[in-house]
Amino acid sequence: MISIALLERTAEALMAKAAIEIPDDYLAGLRRCADTETGDLSSFVIQAMLENYEAAKEDRRAMCGDTGVPRWYVKYANDARVEGGAVALEAALRRATAQATAAVPLRSNRVHPLWRTDHNNNCGIFAPEIDYAFHPEGEWIDLTTVHKGGLFGSDYRMLFPGDGIEGIRRFFLDTLIGFGKRGLACQPAIVGIGLGGSKDMCMVLGKQASCLRVVGSRHPDPKIAALEEELKDLGNRIGMGAMGFIGSSMVIDCHIEVGYCHTGGMPMSVHMFCLSSRRATARIYPDGKAIFRTDPEWFTNYMRRPTVEWESPHSMTAE
Repeated sequence: MISIALLERTAEALMAKAAIEIPDDYLAGLRRCADTETGDLSSFVIQAMLENYEAAKEDRRAMCGDTGVPRWYVKYANDARVEGGAVALEAALRRATAQATAAVPLRSNRVHPLWRTDHNNNCGIFAPEIDYAFHPEGEWIDLTTVHKGGLFGSDYRMLFPGDGIEGIRRFFLDTLIGFGKRGLACQPAIVGIGLGGSKDMCMVLGKQASCLRVVGSRHPDPKIAALEEELKDLGNRIGMGAMGFIGSSMVIDCHIEVGYCHTGGMPMSVHMFCLSSRRATARIYPDGKAIFRTDPEWFTNYMRRPTVEWESPHSMTAE
């Protein structure tokens, strides 16, 4: 059985890591942008960002003054058991969020939408969000925290089957240009696209694609993987660089996740993870061991199963 005290300690450590330490995959992608950026001001901003990240890690301070809105992604291996059950786990994550808000510290960004009530701990009604996934084998639990910006950087459109790939390109470019011109995103960013699913699932897939996949990862369907590469290159040719200045590095990477949708539509969402890509993951075992990593390993064959059984006799791409 996994100790609730271990879960809470690990969750607090993850909150600090996410706020302070840039994930290695994003950092490597940003350094590649620094090598290829063509705009003077954009290049200056990227270099300043890299210096800021080093200072944050050295001083153990949050890398950005706006520390986003903390949320949790929990993956249960099938045989995992938690002391006190799932309710105790959720209570531990809420306590860890409140404690880390004071200890790191994090900016308290969660308020009531109407009364602006603020408990100064990033907890409240439906906050922090806790999303779940499952894995067929094992006794472990993965905890991932993501501190995503909570204002802009997301959009949705109901496309139709006849819009095809051209419609996807058009909405992608409309969104990136709109965000860049109006200052609604902090780039260079990981861009996540949700394609298909129900309206709400489309938004979920896009956010998870931006926040829970690492730079350089590709969808297992080779045609979707090729579209990820195409859109990444397209996004970096619109003439915008870091923080909206003229340049060539708006997109660190592009990730697409798809879901089966209504036969008459093709919903699409676009999400930009901000330049402070705050995420951290740990796998917790019943023997008391916790192993930290930066890749959430969220999207698996089981998560993307295309038919009734997760071990389909057909290839994932053929479906």
